[in-house]
Amino acid sequence: MDLTAMRTHLLHHLGMVLLSIGPGMLASHLLMASPLHISLPKYRLQPGELAVIVNDADPLSVRIGEYYRQARDLPAENLLHLNFKPGKTLMGAEAFTRLRTALLKATPEHIQAFAITWAHPYRVDCMSITSAMSFGFDTRWCSQRRCATTAHSPYYRYAGADPYRDLGIRPTMSIAAESFAEAKALIDRGIAADASLPHGTAYLVSTNDKSRNVRAIDYRRIDRIMQGWLDTRIVHDESIRDRHDVMFYFTGKSRIEGLNTLTFLPGAVADHLTSTGGRLNGGKQMSALNWLKAGASGSYGTVVEPCNHLGKFPNPAILLERYGSGNTLIEAYWKSVQQPGEGIFIGEPLAAPYDRVAIENGDGQALLRTRSLTPGIYQLSHAVSPVGPFRKLSKLLVSYHQQAFKLPDQRGGYYLLEATGTAKSISR
Repeated sequence: MDLTAMRTHLLHHLGMVLLSIGPGMLASHLLMASPLHISLPKYRLQPGELAVIVNDADPLSVRIGEYYRQARDLPAENLLHLNFKPGKTLMGAEAFTRLRTALLKATPEHIQAFAITWAHPYRVDCMSITSAMSFGFDTRWCSQRRCATTAHSPYYRYAGADPYRDLGIRPTMSIAAESFAEAKALIDRGIAADASLPHGTAYLVSTNDKSRNVRAIDYRRIDRIMQGWLDTRIVHDESIRDRHDVMFYFTGKSRIEGLNTLTFLPGAVADHLTSTGGRLNGGKQMSALNWLKAGASGSYGTVVEPCNHLGKFPNPAILLERYGSGNTLIEAYWKSVQQPGEGIFIGEPLAAPYDRVAIENGDGQALLRTRSLTPGIYQLSHAVSPVGPFRKLSKLLVSYHQQAFKLPDQRGGYYLLEATGTAKSISR
């Protein structure tokens, strides 16, 4: 193992991410005589920490799983196997628990999250299959009476990047599709999104459906706090049409018209607050799967009647904040739902359009550009070798939504950035 590999291996266990920045990796205006490297505190799930689960009895599931593993260059050990009769929308709690127990025994310890590769079943008794896979089946995640609240997720607003290590759960997302062509297109969009820093718009659509439009109460605050971070637009209408810059689309309505007139950018997120959007086989209300078919990369819906509890649906402010900070889709979506027991998360789990790190240097200083540092105080150190010794240079104070940071120019070598005090809040 070379020194860089040794350093990467070490930082993985220390909760940090090593980024190698060289002339061929950045924009053409970068002027560098020798490459710079920087180790940031770990801020997102790494691809090797995601396990892909296939149903060996379902040829489509197997094909999707293998394509995703290869497309994302995941180790073979990250492909896990179940075997159950495919096609049914509902799985019983007892049968599911047997399958999950065997699955956990086969799961490598370093795995922090799961991706399942089927659209059916999407439900385990009163829970969604993604929540049941994450928490294990437990009725406390279900409404005990009509319109009751449910257990709160410890992953809600979680500030870290190791949910299994810290919380004992592995958040799960379904790479849901009705055909391999749909799955491949979804996966390819997610990969195309990575580090793209899209110039898209977050559409916050306020409809006349009073019972489903409850998230609109927060739209003005979201529009204010996202200034300079993400472009947002509040729309008072039943839907949007003929927009070609859709990065986010949040609304509340049972069915959404005009999806075929929209262009979703790679990595886009879209969902509608309604009772049964998580029933992926469709029905009177639009399935969340329709968002993926229209070109979105992630969506969410409930599989049983949740009523219009805000905590049972994604909080757009948190989702925009975490996704915009470089989190993967699976992380940002899960962290935005307080009571996810009845909701299914679907999409391309590792899509990370806002995860990009660049260093530009010249005029006696280096400029670090990243969206992934949370507010707080960091210690900046430097070494000529990836394994040190590191010499402390200065403290770095990071403010809310700061994206550019001046560093002392060391003309190559390795920077190390360590948090010494960080803010816990992710929105205000």
